[in-house]
Amino acid sequence: MKTFLTKSSHYLDLIFYLVFMPLLVFLGPAHHWIIEWPLFFVLDCVLLCGCYIYIRRAGLATMFISRRYARIALILFTMTVCNYALTFWPHPSIDFVIPSMTEYQTSVRNYSVALSLWLMFFAVLCYALTISFITELYNQQLLRKDIEIQRDKAELATFKAQISPHFLFNTLNSLYSLVIGTSQQAEDAFIKFTELLKYTYVTTGKETVPLSDEIAYIQNYIDLQAIRLNRHTVIDWAHTVDRPDANVPPMIFLTLVENAFKYGTSTSRDCRIIIRLELKHNELHFYTRNSIMKHPDEFRTEVPVGISNTRARLAVLFGNRFTLSTHEKEGIYYVDLKINNLNIEK
Repeated sequence: MKTFLTKSSHYLDLIFYLVFMPLLVFLGPAHHWIIEWPLFFVLDCVLLCGCYIYIRRAGLATMFISRRYARIALILFTMTVCNYALTFWPHPSIDFVIPSMTEYQTSVRNYSVALSLWLMFFAVLCYALTISFITELYNQQLLRKDIEIQRDKAELATFKAQISPHFLFNTLNSLYSLVIGTSQQAEDAFIKFTELLKYTYVTTGKETVPLSDEIAYIQNYIDLQAIRLNRHTVIDWAHTVDRPDANVPPMIFLTLVENAFKYGTSTSRDCRIIIRLELKHNELHFYTRNSIMKHPDEFRTEVPVGISNTRARLAVLFGNRFTLSTHEKEGIYYVDLKINNLNIEK
C-alpha cells in the first residue's frame, strides 16, 4: 500500500512539473518573461515550485483534518507575502517620447505583471491543495480499509477458535464452584480470568469503551500475571485519569502491556516493569518500561510486529494526533504512546 501511494505521489508531482507548469507559463504572459526578464522568470518559477513542494511535503491536508488552523494560516501567509514581494520587482520603464505616456504605460504593464503573478500563484496553490487533500483522503481510506480487513481476519480467527460463550461461562461457573473454599488466591484468580474473557467477548463488536473499563482490564491482566511471577519481577502500575468516561478503542493498550510482560519478566533474575496511564485535559499518555530479559536478537525480531499493528490501528482512529515511539537503551525497552485531543465518536 505504501509503495502504491508513493508511486501515485510521484506521478502527480510529474504532472505538475511536466504538464501543469508548462501550460501555466505558455498559455499566459509568463513565456514573454523568459526573454525580457529571465531572472524574474526564474525567481517566479522557483517560488511557485517551492510553494507546491512545501504544501505537498508539509501535509497541509493532514493539518486541516487535525484542526491545526494557526499553522496553516502562518504557512499560507508566508507564501502570500513572498509572492507579494515579487510584485515589486523593478522592471525597466517603457520608453515613450511623451513622459506622461511612459509613466502610464509602465504602470499598466506593472499592474498586468502583478495580476499575472497572483493568478499563477493562486492556480498553483489551488492545484497543490487539491492534490494534497485528494491524496490524504485516499490514504485515509486505504488505511481504514486495511484496518477493517485486519479486524475481519481477527474476528474470523476468533469465531473459528472460540467456544460458545454460554457454554464457556457455564463451564467456568461450574469450575468456580469446585474451586470455592480450596484457596482464596485461586478464587480471586478465577474471577479475574473470567472477567478478562467476558471483557474480550463483550468488546469484540464495539468501536469504543470507557477508559475506566480499559483500566480495569489492565489491572486484571496484571494481577493474573503477578500470580505466576515471584519476587524477582517488580510490577509498578499506576494511572491518573481526570475523565474515566472518556472513549477509547477497546484493548488498544493490550499489545503494549503484553509485550512488557512477555519480554520483561523473569523468575530467576531481578527485573522491573513500569506501566503508566495518564489522562489530563484530553491529552492521553500511556507508557511502559521493561527490562529486556529475552535474547536481544529474538526480541528485536518479534516486538515490532505487534507495535506496527497497533500503530496502524491508531493511525485510522486518530490520524496524526498520536505518536507511538519505541527505543532501547541500556537493556531497557521504552514505549511511549501519546494521543492529543482524545476524541472518538461512539
